[in-house]
Amino acid sequence: MPGRHTLQRHADVNGITLYHEIYGQGEPLVLLHGGLMTIGEMSALLEPFAKTRKPIAVELQGHGRTADTDRSLSFETMGDDIAALLNQLNISKADILGLSLGAAVSLRTAIQHPEKVRRLVVISNPYAKSGWYLEAQEGMGGVSAAMAENMMQTPTGKFSKQWPEPQRFPQFLDKMGKMLGASYDWSADVKELPMPVMLVFADNDSISQKHIAEFFALLGGGVKEPGWQNTQLSKARLAIVPGYSHYNFVSAPELAPIIDKYLADPLTNSPAGAAAASQAAPELTESN
Repeated sequence: MPGRHTLQRHADVNGITLYHEIYGQGEPLVLLHGGLMTIGEMSALLEPFAKTRKPIAVELQGHGRTADTDRSLSFETMGDDIAALLNQLNISKADILGLSLGAAVSLRTAIQHPEKVRRLVVISNPYAKSGWYLEAQEGMGGVSAAMAENMMQTPTGKFSKQWPEPQRFPQFLDKMGKMLGASYDWSADVKELPMPVMLVFADNDSISQKHIAEFFALLGGGVKEPGWQNTQLSKARLAIVPGYSHYNFVSAPELAPIIDKYLADPLTNSPAGAAAASQAAPELTESN
């Protein structure tokens, strides 16, 4: 994990205390982890981007050092948390990147607060519950307090011992299972997203290739011939990375270069980025 110019802090937003870390200098890039993960598992993305950008890595409600509370758990509420955090950091607009659960939250942030999102990177998450293979749907919906003993071995389970009320962890798993088991379909919202969006999936992901193609099409990608000089090239991007599944994709060294190319693409790189970067977060300090 990069250690230089790191700010570790908590922000009180919407009834929870949101733990986040800020690295590097440059344009802000919010990084959101997958389910039951923490910032530490995002190092394959965090370390490269900290060299050229200002990653803001967040631990979502009930994950890592962001303790769960009595607040209900939903993708929509966590999307509001990210927008509120950007407001607290005086960042008018940021690129947002999320993996799995974090991708669902990043998608909701873009849907609910499009003015805060410059570009969006969705890694390994569908726009509707039906996009997951049936086995994945059953597994996620089956998360419950009964699994607490085994789930204590996850990164989030280990950190839950440090929560003000560590006994909340089993209840949190019940909330996770309820949220992940509920049906949703955000296709109408996805079609209306105004910002450039990149989709990134493993070739053996837990989301069907059919759904991935439909997701790309909703964004205007892959639906027409772009012209031999790319005059009608979509701002949507799609990457399928070979040799990975949903469960080991976070460690793929290919991810950061693929996403970096997208963020540097002139077609997705609007002048608004410079303005967003100028509204930097508070002065960073060394932290161990």
